[in-house]
Amino acid sequence: MTIALQRLTLEEFLKLPETKPASEYIDGEIIQKPMPKTKHSRLQGRFLRAVNELVEEPKIAYAFPELRCTFDGRSIVPDIAVLLWEQIQFDGDGEPLDDILIAPYWTIEILSPQQRSNRVTKKIIHSLKHGCQLGWLVDPDDRSILVFFPNQQPQFCEGSDIVPVPEMIPLNITAEQVFCWLKMQD
Repeated sequence: MTIALQRLTLEEFLKLPETKPASEYIDGEIIQKPMPKTKHSRLQGRFLRAVNELVEEPKIAYAFPELRCTFDGRSIVPDIAVLLWEQIQFDGDGEPLDDILIAPYWTIEILSPQQRSNRVTKKIIHSLKHGCQLGWLVDPDDRSILVFFPNQQPQFCEGSDIVPVPEMIPLNITAEQVFCWLKMQD
């Protein structure tokens, strides 16, 4: 959903109060993300847990839900933003600073039923052009993951296909395993 406001600069947008769900600033437009549905939330939560169990303690990386990333004139909020540990800035108390002014190392978007896939793809491609190393577009409806790499053709993954992850992340997972996370009852 696009919010009809007068044209704002990125700096003016960043001074606005946060919205729920989050709003993004893309090409001078303010676009509010759709409210996540159950499948979206389930996949997001399980993914965060699976990755952070592998990467947090050895201080390799950290996967953040709905983290605002502002870079190259845009301010986006990927469903999941993975930052390498060395990309995370900390204050004197060892707590992460709030403002992320770089593209995530790995960006993951989970399509909601009312979301436009091309608009989400555009965000992933923009991130890849500005330092992101991998992007996933997860489609729960058709049980597929479209994987984007910098300067390469995307890769379509489904079923028993192993889904590429950044080499720094010790995760070996198939598309089928990702979508099995949706199952909550036998």
